[in-house]
Amino acid sequence: MFPSISLAQEIGLAVLFVAALVWVAGLGHMRWGGRVRQPETGRAVEALPMIPAQRTAAAHPMESVQLTEAEEQAFAGLIRTIPLH
Repeated sequence: MFPSISLAQEIGLAVLFVAALVWVAGLGHMRWGGRVRQPETGRAVEALPMIPAQRTAAAHPMESVQLTEAEEQAFAGLIRTIPLH
């Protein structure tokens, strides 16, 4: 194919080119596959990813920690030092 490069380099170039094509095809598939058709209009709309609902602190006992009065005061002092621009 190219007179100035070896056969191994040509094979490597071909593999790299095929990998780039597969990547572009996969990217296009993800982009166009994420659309959902509305049944009433038939138009494509972007599908929103599923976001789980935020759990409350009382959902599980391991998700909350009881702080001592000194820890609460230290945390409040730390929060006051954060600049709010």
